[in-house]
Amino acid sequence: MFQTLGRYLLLIRLSFRKPEKFSVYWAEVMREMVSIGVGSMGIISIISVFIGAVATIQVAFQLSSPLVPRSIAGSIARDSTILEFSPTISALVLAGRVGSSIASQIGTMRVTEQIDALEIMGVNAPGYLIAPKIIAGITMIPILVIYSMVLGILGGYIACALTGTIATTDYLAGLREGFNVIIIQVALTKAFFYGFIITSVCAYQGFYTSGGALEVGQSATTGVVYSCIFILFADLVISSAML
Repeated sequence: MFQTLGRYLLLIRLSFRKPEKFSVYWAEVMREMVSIGVGSMGIISIISVFIGAVATIQVAFQLSSPLVPRSIAGSIARDSTILEFSPTISALVLAGRVGSSIASQIGTMRVTEQIDALEIMGVNAPGYLIAPKIIAGITMIPILVIYSMVLGILGGYIACALTGTIATTDYLAGLREGFNVIIIQVALTKAFFYGFIITSVCAYQGFYTSGGALEVGQSATTGVVYSCIFILFADLVISSAML
């Protein structure tokens, strides 16, 4: 365990060593931002709308008592979507989509000796391959989480309009009641750390792949599993510390 942790920390340190040619790294960062951000908008859109709709319907079902104001369902759905559903579930999905892609890409380069070729040419392979992915992850995943929050709340509104479980006026009133800006801060803090975890853990697994195609697949699977575990652990730690 300590050997793995040491190799991981040394790899992250090498990744952020001063680059030899900044323009090349900048182009890689832009490419990764498009891949992670724009490439994930479709799956995030679908998940967020349905999660927001389901959360609102379930809250309305559990608060069916006439003594409870109907608008409270909007407040609970808003807070649960912003605090937990949008950042954490989106991150778990992105771990499967983005993380497996990163681990497979770097793992394939390792087993086909492309990384060895970069090092022979004097290129800082971790900096060239891993740093742009981490920078793109900690930049784009918070943006995707904000996008998910908006769509989740919109999904709740659509559910109210289609099912009639809660009047849309009550839902909108609940969205405005008792809003605390700390929930946005907590969600974005989670998203920042989730982006770092997904990209760095999966890149580490891919970078130290050895063998052939079978091992590349195993590295991708291991990277996704470890990312999900660390995401849930970070969720617990950040929620406990900030709330």
